[in-house]
Amino acid sequence: MPTETFLVALTTFFATIGPADLALVFAALTHKNTATERRAMALRGVLVAGGILMFFAVFGEPLLRLFGVTLPALRVAGGILLLLISIDMVFARHSGGVGTTLEEEQEAATREDISVFPLAMPLIAGPGAISAAILLTTTGRGFGIEWFAVVGALGLILLLSYLAMLVAIPIQRLLGVTGLAVVSRIVGVLLAALAVQFFFDGLRTSGLIPGL
Repeated sequence: MPTETFLVALTTFFATIGPADLALVFAALTHKNTATERRAMALRGVLVAGGILMFFAVFGEPLLRLFGVTLPALRVAGGILLLLISIDMVFARHSGGVGTTLEEEQEAATREDISVFPLAMPLIAGPGAISAAILLTTTGRGFGIEWFAVVGALGLILLLSYLAMLVAIPIQRLLGVTGLAVVSRIVGVLLAALAVQFFFDGLRTSGLIPGL
């Protein structure tokens, strides 16, 4: 169902990109820049990240065939990766799955323009978002209505991320650290359930367990 696919993709991309967390990091990295510079960097970052994610959405299936990776294997691997990310979100742990590592943050602090690194990648188009883009668009049915539903959900989350960065400082003041942690934990629980479902679907379609 296109509607179900859209909602699943929307939740998955919201969790793996994390507009609220992205806004906080963006505010911290651009606090010395002017409002015009922040808008320009936010727009470039979203456009570059969107291009990266669309590349994997379009060419994900040919890449899998090139490397001999089956769809069930992708679902199992993607489910495991998303489950690890969801665990980090629920327990409010920092990892490189949906953000930057400490070393990347230190390097970004010395940059005047963060639009490509670390904003576009890995903050927006990180390992989790790229895995989700491939996993959700590689259905074996080509560029059908479900593919466009996933791309539509991705575009909506990218737009939300851009808007969140524009109002990053007010969001930080409004929600605070505790508010953002609560939102992150709730989305993390939903992502954990989706990750387990991906894992189960991969096992079921693999044929490794008869009768599953």
